[in-house]
Parts: sequence; C-alpha cells; structure tokens
Amino acid sequence: MDSILLKARGKINLTLDVVGKRENGYHDLRMIMQTINLFDTLYIRKTKVPGIRLRANYSWLPTDEKNIVYRAVQVFFDQLGQDVGVSIELTKRIPVAAGLAGGSTDAAAALIGLNRLFNTKYDMQKLMEMGFKLGADVPFCILRGTVLAEGIGEELTPLPSMPYTHVVLVKPPISVSTAIVYKNLDINTISQRPDTEAVIQAIKDKDVHTIARNMVNVLEGVTIPMYPIIEDFKQDLMRHGAIGAMMSGSGSTVFGLFESKEKAYAAAGYFKLQRNVRDVYITTTFSKIQKGAHVNDRRYL
Repeated sequence: MDSILLKARGKINLTLDVVGKRENGYHDLRMIMQTINLFDTLYIRKTKVPGIRLRANYSWLPTDEKNIVYRAVQVFFDQLGQDVGVSIELTKRIPVAAGLAGGSTDAAAALIGLNRLFNTKYDMQKLMEMGFKLGADVPFCILRGTVLAEGIGEELTPLPSMPYTHVVLVKPPISVSTAIVYKNLDINTISQRPDTEAVIQAIKDKDVHTIARNMVNVLEGVTIPMYPIIEDFKQDLMRHGAIGAMMSGSGSTVFGLFESKEKAYAAAGYFKLQRNVRDVYITTTFSKIQKGAHVNDRRYL
C-alpha cells in the first residue's frame, strides 16, 4: 500500500462536568463524548524523499509544526525509528476552534493511517498512547463512538452506541479560547451539573429524549456570559424542533438533537436563511457498528 484516504470525524459532548482541579492546573473531567459524521479527510501518500509534506485546503492553515497533523506524523516517525517520507493533503470541513475536536481527530486519523500505510501493526492502545502526547482528546478520536471520558479526558470507557440521531451544528461567528474558559471556571460555584449516570442509562435504554433532556455542560456557565449568542442559538434550536440543545466542549459550536431529518433541515434552514449564519452543518451520530465499520475496516476513519 502506497497511499490511503481517511475520514476524520468530529465529536460532540452529551455531558461535560468538571469535578476537580489538579496542582498542575489541569482539570479533572467526567463527560460523555459522541462521534458524529461530520468529517475532514486526509490523503496520505508515501514519498521517496524523507520528511513530511503537508498541504491544506485553506491557505491560512499552518502546514508545519504548528499543525497537529504534522506533529502527529513526527510522533509516529519517532516511534518508527526510520528515515521515511510522506505527503499529506488535509481537507478541512469541521470548523476550527469550535469544540468539535477538529484538530484532534485529524491527528488521530494521521496516526491510524500511518499505522496502516507502514504496516506497523501497533494496537489501538499503543496508538492512543501516542495520541495522548498530542492532546487529551486524541485518544478518544482514535477510539471513537460513545464514550465516558474521565481524568483530563484520557481515561476512556466505551459505552453502548447512542441511537442514530440527526444533529444540527451551528457555530456563531466567534472563536472561544479553551484556555481562557478553564482559567475563568470556578468549580466551587457551578450551579448545575449533569446527571451523567442518568445519561448513561438512557444510552443503554436507547432513549434519545432522556439523553436530550439531561444534557448539561458546566462550561456554559463561563462561555455564555462571555458570548450570549450561544444561549440565543440554543433557544433557537429548541424553538425550531430540537429535543435538546447544548454547547459542545468549550464552544463556540452549539448543537441540537432532532428526531427526524426533516426537522433538522428545517432548523438548519432557519439559521442559514433568517439568521445568516455561515457555519451550519447537518449530520448524524456515528457508531462503529454502522455500515459494517470496525477497527480493522478501511472505512474506520
């Protein structure tokens, strides 16, 4: 195999709780993460000339060490211990700095793709260890599906697959700094926390309505006062048919869960046509058992 094309899928948070803060400044989390079918693509090709050549579909995206895909290749090459070369074409569709793990999932795809391309046969645990060097969300983006994440996000417990659900993503024309959100978070003043166990049980029961009713993200308490448009978008999603709406990660993307494709398209149309929002996406939840996809399947990413 000399080349490979991969899908790098984004994520949403069904719950996000911050349960503590470590001496090193990192926060302990407890959250349910869900892969979605909005994806970037990576085309990776072996080259005869050693080194890393990265191209992207947006001119403003860095193509050197500032790009997490480039760093993922460096981590893989360090593990490989060989003088080899690859060319990567990155096509971004997931909005940047949006709480959807767009960079982390690109890094995850790079590691999995390189593992196949060079036939190194690293198991998933090894790839996740490599991914953790790049960011706390990367191991989840390698594992994917419906997952309880704890610690700083690296302690992962797979859950039963969430029922297939339509999702509308709306990104306000703002960028939210994750570092600033966590810096301004006071865990002693959090007024509403998610009932994570209730959501886990609802996932097991395939009860999307109970999942939607119990979605809580404690970071909204910091981000929404800074950017009230996030609350506006949540309310708009609910008024236009969502059974639940929440901010993903530290923001700024807001998502709504919908019972039908028709309701999802109607809500997306409202944001595009009446609110003139550019970044509106209609997608669905992803399960590793959908369409025969599994760990060893080329369609895994």
